[in-house]
Amino acid sequence: MLALDIRRKTNLTISFDAGGQTIVVKLIVKTERKDPFEALQKRPFVLTHDHEPDTVVDDFLRHRHEPNTHIFYSRVRDKAAFGTHQRGAFHDDLVPPMLGALAEEMDLRFFDRIE
Repeated sequence: MLALDIRRKTNLTISFDAGGQTIVVKLIVKTERKDPFEALQKRPFVLTHDHEPDTVVDDFLRHRHEPNTHIFYSRVRDKAAFGTHQRGAFHDDLVPPMLGALAEEMDLRFFDRIE
């Protein structure tokens, strides 16, 4: 259910241009959940890099001075690639514990590439 909520939110907001779509998600994690949260994030990035060639960039970052602040940054070539990424098997396993680790609501934003 939570995974579907994220998919629904992205589907309502998303638009694509010729350069694809970039998604940036800022997550602030509860201190006591930081280590398990980070460990959980490693698997999807390996799967994405290995199985989604139209996901150009997919990265997970921790803020240098605010260790509970993380950013997901992903750029896909087109709408089909975004759909493939959203349907990845890991989403249903990843999203509920990810949302449970958050100290604040996620900040989800979409950006268009400037050509």
